[in-house]
Amino acid sequence: MGYVFKLQKVLTMKENEKKQAVGEYNEAVQRFQEVAEKLYHFLKQKEQYEEIHKQKLQAGLPIQEIRHFQQFISNLERTIHHYQLLVMQAREQMQRKQIKLTELNIEVKKFEKMKEKYMQAVVDAERITENKWMDEISIQRFAHRGD
Repeated sequence: MGYVFKLQKVLTMKENEKKQAVGEYNEAVQRFQEVAEKLYHFLKQKEQYEEIHKQKLQAGLPIQEIRHFQQFISNLERTIHHYQLLVMQAREQMQRKQIKLTELNIEVKKFEKMKEKYMQAVVDAERITENKWMDEISIQRFAHRGD
């Protein structure tokens, strides 16, 4: 039979919104991962340079090279701070996208449940109608036999 769920267009629209939200969430995750990897790279670089500098200090180092190292570390720390802020922003955006996706997922599930209940009601109604027809046919057959 050609039964159509009354809210099919709304369900389709919500499913499309969900697909879009999944894409946005995946982009936010990708952005977070990229920024976090860069932050990790700069932190690792700072750690390595500090270890090298420590070894050079033990061997003896000119003042000019110490100043140069301090300037380099200062710049690296500014870069690290900048990336820490970017990581925080990317994490917040990713979390907002995840919340939106969760909300849309819940909405889609609600409409799918409504559709499922509607289709079950249609099936039940068809079964009841079919049973009535079968009862009617049985009664007519019984009535004709009695003649």
